[in-house]
Amino acid sequence: MEKTNQPTTPAQKMIAEALNKILIEGLRLYAYHGVLEQERTIGAYFTIDAEIYADFSQAIDTDELAGTIDYSSVYQTIKREMGIPSQLIEHVAGRIAKAILAEHPSAQSVKLKIIKENPPMGADCKGAGIEITIHK
Repeated sequence: MEKTNQPTTPAQKMIAEALNKILIEGLRLYAYHGVLEQERTIGAYFTIDAEIYADFSQAIDTDELAGTIDYSSVYQTIKREMGIPSQLIEHVAGRIAKAILAEHPSAQSVKLKIIKENPPMGADCKGAGIEITIHK
């Protein structure tokens, strides 16, 4: 009998799927978000890390893009949503995560980290930001 590495129980399947993620790290975009009017006028650089959890075992087996999530499409979603000025990056992150989940049916959850570089808060720091995880 041939031994299989496929998960056999629902718990094993859930664990296997949870370990599959698409990563975009260190995406740097210029955008116009902030509570202060000056922040929304002048803008700033933001660094975004995204993790999209999905079952892409089909892509592992077939080498076909249809079996996974195209990270260039995810980038376009992030870029589009970052282009809409907002006061809070929490709001921006929520929009991005919800859009990724809506546009990619195989995505089960999205984890986003958004850092505003050199924020106007009177401190010498690399950046300040948020991290969220949204599940379907």
